Amino acid sequence: MYSGDVLVPLLIGNYLHFSTIQMTYLVSIDIFMCGIATLLQLKRTPLTGIGLPVVLGCAVQSVTPLESIGSKLGITYMYGAIIAAGIFVFLIAGVFSRLKKLFPPVVTGSLITIIGFTLVPVGFQDLGGGTPTAHSFGDPKNLFIGFVTIAIILLLNAWAKGFLKSIAILLGILIGSFVAGAMGMVSLKPVSEAAWLHTPQLFFFGVPHFNGSAMITMILVSLTTMIESTGVFFALSEVTGQKLTSDDIKRGYRAEGIAAILGGLFNTFPYSTFSENVGVIRMSGVKTRRPVYYAAFMLLLLGLLPKAGALATVIPDPVLGGAMIVMFGIVGVQGIQILHKVDFTDNGNILVASVSVGLGLGVTMYPHIFQFLPTEFQIMMGNGVVVGSVAAVVLNLLFNGYGKEKPAKD
Repeated sequence: MYSGDVLVPLLIGNYLHFSTIQMTYLVSIDIFMCGIATLLQLKRTPLTGIGLPVVLGCAVQSVTPLESIGSKLGITYMYGAIIAAGIFVFLIAGVFSRLKKLFPPVVTGSLITIIGFTLVPVGFQDLGGGTPTAHSFGDPKNLFIGFVTIAIILLLNAWAKGFLKSIAILLGILIGSFVAGAMGMVSLKPVSEAAWLHTPQLFFFGVPHFNGSAMITMILVSLTTMIESTGVFFALSEVTGQKLTSDDIKRGYRAEGIAAILGGLFNTFPYSTFSENVGVIRMSGVKTRRPVYYAAFMLLLLGLLPKAGALATVIPDPVLGGAMIVMFGIVGVQGIQILHKVDFTDNGNILVASVSVGLGLGVTMYPHIFQFLPTEFQIMMGNGVVVGSVAAVVLNLLFNGYGKEKPAKD
């Protein structure tokens, strides 16, 4: 959970060239807001909260879109778009169940495949050292540290049991960082310079600004997070034995919407339900909310300690790259698993999946193909997740109609 919480701010902060002080604050406040977002889901109220042992973290789907918005328009437009998306999720929560037929497995599987595989190249870039134009990019030391991190994660998944297996990625990052430190690749200066305590601040990076294309982009991304969260909600319902009603699902969506609004106000990120939590509950057999409450309060505490946030900022790029290759590769394969439910003897389904995934990956590799379009269109069209998502929905309606997709044949 912790590794997922810090990964998104590290990726976006590094991409936008944040200073050490900015990165420390960004990671710390993000950890704090992950705790707040989780508490919003845990506590069932008349308005919000699904009341299941749910953990929320940064929505990994938002990484590439936010990087695009931040680099083209400025970081304050990122936060305006996040707030708009949060309001959208909150307002649409009551009717989203009627739109679920727009997202059958051929669409959701394609979306999740795109999300995972479009982020794998980011991991490879960090594995090489972070900046492709740097003289040290691809240095054998970088490659060694990156592959050590991957090897540790794989070995833990192969041989560890229970809790240790569930935190394999976090342990891989920690051990990889220690090895890098022994090789002189880690500086603890940001930790020594960070304060011991701080308080969350509204608009730390500036008052949010709003742009139509940026808001539409993040609203489309928020739809993908809602789809994924729906699957997690029902998976947790099955594991815990708690039946869900449409009102429960509605409160779950609203909690994520409020979390995104708070993320924009405090200059962090949108939040979504961690699917990994389902596996942890299955392995541990603990089906109550109490441990998740403890975890949420621990995140709140860590988020108030800048030195804890600074520790995350000193993780070497090759270590992050190794962990990202595994994490995002897993996400991509989860999408393929969903596609396994699709009837691919139907030529329409083949076209929906192949064209949407092809467009998503193609745009990610060559976003400058739209460089002559206005900036507003570049923000939307230059993002593989958005292009692939829209293509999957439109093509599914074209070939399958509304809610008519056939399941896979045995």
